[in-house]
Formats: sequence, C-alpha cells, structure tokens
Amino acid sequence: EKIQPPFLKSGDEVAIITPAWSIDEDKINDGINVLEDWGLKVHTGRNALKQDGPYAGTDSQRLSDLQEMTDNKNIKAVICSRGGYGMLRIIDKIDFSALKRNPKLFVGFSDITILLTWLSERENIISIHGEMPLNYMKKETSPETLESLHGTLFGHLKPVRWKGEFLRPADVIGEVTGGNLSLLYSLIGSVAEPKTRGRIFFIEDTGEYYYHLDRMMTSLRLAGKLSRLSALVSGGFTEMKETKILWGRSAGQIISESVAGYKYPVLSGFPAGHINDNRAFYIGRQAKIEIREDEAVLSYI
Repeated sequence: EKIQPPFLKSGDEVAIITPAWSIDEDKINDGINVLEDWGLKVHTGRNALKQDGPYAGTDSQRLSDLQEMTDNKNIKAVICSRGGYGMLRIIDKIDFSALKRNPKLFVGFSDITILLTWLSERENIISIHGEMPLNYMKKETSPETLESLHGTLFGHLKPVRWKGEFLRPADVIGEVTGGNLSLLYSLIGSVAEPKTRGRIFFIEDTGEYYYHLDRMMTSLRLAGKLSRLSALVSGGFTEMKETKILWGRSAGQIISESVAGYKYPVLSGFPAGHINDNRAFYIGRQAKIEIREDEAVLSYI
C-alpha cells in the first residue's frame, strides 16, 4: 500500500528548493507568486539560488535544502524549482525517515523523476509528476498545466482526457509509475529500480538522439521492464535529434517497435512532459484508463 500524503489546504506551508541545475531568481519569484495566489505560505531553500557550475550549489548544499524541508513537519509540500541534472548525485544520501511520521507531497518532473521514483519504490510515498516554477509563467504554458497541478496538490484532480495514436487500445487498471525515460534508464540495477509489472508505465523525454531512445527502450526490454505492463503511455518526445545517417523512424515508431511482441495497450499523446501542456498526475497511485471512441481517459481509483 502506497502512502497518500495529505492534500493541501489554504494556509498550508510549502517549500521551493533547487536540487538539480541552478535557476534565476525571477523564476523562483514566479513560483512564489503562483503558490501564494493559491493561498499557500511559501518558504525557499537557503541554497535555492546558489550556483556551482551548472548546479544550484554543491551536492552538500542541495542535499541540505532537500533534507531540511523533508524533515520540517510544518512543510506540507516540497516543490522542485526545475530539473536539469543533479538529483541522481544526492538521492542515496537523503534520510526519508521523517516521512513515515509526517508524509508530504513532492512535486517535479524531468530530472526530478529520480526523486519521485525513489519515493515510490523505496519509501512507498505517492508523489506528483508536474510542472515546476521554471515554467509557471512562460506564455506558452497551457492553463491546464497549472490547473492540474493545483488539482493534484489540493486533491481535486480532474480526469485527464487525450487523443493520440492507440495501439491495442483497451481499458486497464494499474499503479502509475514512470517519468523521464533517461532518468528511469539510469536507475536500472539500482535499489530504486522502477517496478513495472502490472503498472501503467509513463515515459517522456526531450533532446535525445533517436538511437538513444532505441537503446533505452531496448535496454528496458532486455531488463524485463516492458514485458508485463498494464499499459505503456507515452507523453512528449520533443527536440529529438538525428545523427549524420538518418535513423528514419519517429519516436512513436521506435516505442511501438520495442513493445511489438506484447499484448497490452500502447497509448501515445498523453499531455505531460517537456511540452506546453504538461498535466500533473500522481506517481505511485492506482488509476484506470478507459478508452472512449477516439479518446483515452485517465482517472484515479
């Protein structure tokens, strides 16, 4: 049984931290403004604006902020300001024991997939795959992006409806897992290796070469991570890159070919990832997907 942390209510205290790449102060302020508009009291990590090369401070500084906000029982949600790279360097040094007494919501995506997967697989804590302050005020960010984030935080998330290319469409039930494919791939063989059997497995990525995508999907298949899913759901695969010799297949084709030997549904076009319409959803929570004519609907049980 995964632990569902309490949903937020007006007046709750939340924290913004920067556990990966560095971020500009104006983006942190965007996050503060949005969250305060939602009636929340916002704290920022003391190292949230530090810089050490590409990182938001040293490993120990980033770890310090994450540990402090994890331990603080008054903080009801921890929101990562951005991704980039860096969570993998500190994840095994975090003491999550305080969450057993005071579970709280953690929010992020991209590089923060590492944290969300660790919480699900090691700590049995449900978390939120959702937009981060880096993109809150971008003019391209869809209204549904922040509406769904508000819904996941406050516990009134609407079903996610989408259209895409559906291979072997069928209604399914399963725990939702997944996130950024590159980071999930990096956890194979670790103590937080994602479990996928019987689950709704979500993947997305950005800026990868097509052959990298093929390699990651093949590695997941060889590791047995694609064999007994409830469903495979893909989100945005943006800014994909070719080599000098053209790969000749789209991201969707590579994914479909990787799972051609299985019988579960493969549903593309889910509105999440490095895209303007980045809907929030829960990692570690039981959900169902229903197929209604040319539309798929994800809701929670």
